[in-house]
Amino acid sequence: MKKRFLLAIPLVFTFPLLLALGGCGGGYDYSKHLSEVRSDIFRAETDEFSVTLFCSLREYPYADDGIACPMTSLAEISLIAKESADYSVYVDGDPGWGGETSYRNVRGDYYYSQSLPEFPEGSVNLRIEWDDQTREIAATSVKTEKTITAQQALGYAVAHEKELIGRLTENKAFCGEFRVRLLRRDETYYYVGITDRNGHTVALLLDSESGEVLARRESA
Repeated sequence: MKKRFLLAIPLVFTFPLLLALGGCGGGYDYSKHLSEVRSDIFRAETDEFSVTLFCSLREYPYADDGIACPMTSLAEISLIAKESADYSVYVDGDPGWGGETSYRNVRGDYYYSQSLPEFPEGSVNLRIEWDDQTREIAATSVKTEKTITAQQALGYAVAHEKELIGRLTENKAFCGEFRVRLLRRDETYYYVGITDRNGHTVALLLDSESGEVLARRESA
């Protein structure tokens, strides 16, 4: 029997996130063209492994086709360990959730995903089990009080790409899709992808605090 533990902080519903994303871009609701929103990342590290929890809303089916489909919530856990084993990861909550991971050869990590009606905020308690061992650790969000929201990141991207947005607008309707992802490397960033109906994507890397566009790349 797996033990469950309580979240250290309250949960927030993902539905209000969609409402908050409305109204970007000076009146036109570009949020209805969102096909992905990664709103938070939680990280924890020990001498034995590192764990990352991604919280996203994502369209299904997932395709870079310029057409946004209805999104569902998805929590993804990536565990990188020094030793090979059969790992299970559990996240505290009411109810708790989690399960056995699967190894991904391409990424070299242990992976678990699950659809959730709500996401955590601030920090979460994790329980990692393998062989006859157990570890309990707290994973904290990479966001700070200075981190802009996904709504703001989308707004900055739309403002920066006025010419592109104009070319993709027909009869006052935007013909494309957006992907907004919080990223964490050495620093925290936002990725915003703008994809047209031909699958051509303009990718922007934004400063997570100022919204400044740091890099721009186009791909077919």
